[in-house]
Amino acid sequence: MDRYECREEVKENIEYQRLAEQYGHEEVDAILDLITDTLCSTSPTIRIGGGEIPIEAVKDRFWRLEQSHIEYVFDRMRENTTKIRNIRGYLLTALYNAPVTICLLYTSDAADDRI
Repeated sequence: MDRYECREEVKENIEYQRLAEQYGHEEVDAILDLITDTLCSTSPTIRIGGGEIPIEAVKDRFWRLEQSHIEYVFDRMRENTTKIRNIRGYLLTALYNAPVTICLLYTSDAADDRI
């Protein structure tokens, strides 16, 4: 798959147009480019959260990203009150972790609503 095909498939997976309407084209394009760069990488590993992760593991997670994961990342960024020094590293880590942490957030939010 070439870069263009990869980018188009990611756009479909994340429901690009909906996200762009909600968060703006520039912001969503930045995420789209980062995901595409990662999926097209030929490097054997990629740095995520301070550790080197095999690129195939990262690609597997990134292919599972959907609209809700991207919304989750944008929303967490908006809630963050600390300065992000390495935005690329922050986003890579947030995107990598989104599929496995999003359900924990919803569980936590539901528990807060019951209190």
